[in-house]
Amino acid sequence: MVGSFVNLGSALTTEIMGLAGFDWLVLDLEHGAGDEARLLAQLQALGGTGAATIVRLEAIDLPRFMHALDLGADGVLVPRLRSADDARRCAEYCRYAGARGVARYNRSWHWGLASRGLADADGEVVCAVQIETREALEAVDEIASVDGVDILFVGPADLAQAFGMTCPPDDPELLELVGAVAEAAEANGKAAGVLVGTLDQLRPYREAGFRFLGCNSDGGLLAQGAFALARELVELKTPAGSAAPEILL
Repeated sequence: MVGSFVNLGSALTTEIMGLAGFDWLVLDLEHGAGDEARLLAQLQALGGTGAATIVRLEAIDLPRFMHALDLGADGVLVPRLRSADDARRCAEYCRYAGARGVARYNRSWHWGLASRGLADADGEVVCAVQIETREALEAVDEIASVDGVDILFVGPADLAQAFGMTCPPDDPELLELVGAVAEAAEANGKAAGVLVGTLDQLRPYREAGFRFLGCNSDGGLLAQGAFALARELVELKTPAGSAAPEILL
């Protein structure tokens, strides 16, 4: 499955991303400009677009799980795990059979009109956990074996920093490290996921066995598109034979 991140906190750019044809979108509350107050409008903007909605939470905190899921998110992405115990808490917080509080007067239950049962809801929710710390990578086999964890999602930038590496996501040394994530996911019937900036960076992850593939974000796409267009427009107004002035972001 292929997707992208939404980090501007805008319901309008969220809707555009939803209409673009991605399988899934992550609404980023960890590093993005959005927050829980804007999350409802973003989820509403994705209604009917066909994109699965996943909310990246700020922390392993039960109320944050419940707020996102009660508002109608299909699942959550949880950052900065350090142990299998963290993964177990994430799985429990996602499900009524665990620690998720029961309430049916909210958007996820169509304001009480939905006919599904609690077990059905537990079976539908997606729990994705990020492997982006040294501790999580060392415990990746145990994390992958946790019942209720569906996706092992690599954070390349944080993981590289954790190992003292300054490199792009497709650096061979980093790819060798994250190979353990793909292997653990496959061995336990889970999916391995990642987000990178370009398709060229993404292809090696697909070859390594990653199947939940993310590229770029609404903010990144806007910045890159605007920058490229501005460069072309500046060339139009520059006299023939003259050098175009440098545009700095």
